Amino acid sequence: MLHRFRPSQPSRSHTLARVSSAPPKPPGTDFYGAATVGATSIGQLAVARAVLNRVLSVLASLDQDDYVDHVRTFVESGRSAAGDDWRYADITTVLAAATRLLRPRSYLEIGVRRGRSLAIVGGEAPECDVIAVDLWNEGYAGMPNPGPEHVRDQLTRVGHHGTIRFVSGDSHVELPRLFAAEPGLSFDLITVDGDHSVRGARQDLKDVLPRLRIGGAIVFDDISHRAHPGLARVWHRTVEQERRYATWTFDDIGYGVAVAVRRW
Repeated sequence: MLHRFRPSQPSRSHTLARVSSAPPKPPGTDFYGAATVGATSIGQLAVARAVLNRVLSVLASLDQDDYVDHVRTFVESGRSAAGDDWRYADITTVLAAATRLLRPRSYLEIGVRRGRSLAIVGGEAPECDVIAVDLWNEGYAGMPNPGPEHVRDQLTRVGHHGTIRFVSGDSHVELPRLFAAEPGLSFDLITVDGDHSVRGARQDLKDVLPRLRIGGAIVFDDISHRAHPGLARVWHRTVEQERRYATWTFDDIGYGVAVAVRRW
């Protein structure tokens, strides 16, 4: 079952991967609150060589396409140039790091396409319950977009056995409808990688941020994509400047990615 939405409650220990399980301190002495995984911890793990190797291994087990081939060649070229000092992150490495550290029980993804990101989460958290939202536009990004049954097969390949619910349609229509019908839904991990217009991306973030549990993480893709220069501004204005979120971004090379952890 997906978590029920209780914004005023602290996150559960299994979700937040607490550093310490010590008993609560008396009032006035618990200065920091519970120790949780922050955005910087996720980001530092996301650029680790071992995590990228793990991601490439998972992607190799899935149906291949031109983009996966390009990423593999890109990584090989970067490592050839800079060796162990080369650093790279994208949506898949950030999701791998976030899933490993947070151990999510519930995951919402906007923008599914062929299911690569879902497979990364599903492989790291096989019992995680998933809601996956997509329009399933044929030929998206110039490549086949075969639909939910293909994605279900990709998840099976990586050993995922949690529930998977597909929501087919426009996220700006379907998400408000879903949240109205199930007002208790909340999530430990969310990805927003759907509508790349400034207005559409902002709306997706605003729709899902109230559903992110305290201590949970949200991932936002393509902040450095030259075809979508407004996305970095959307992230900054909607998430980064809000003090309730701790954030980390990677925009050195590639299309860029951002992650935030809800602090309160």
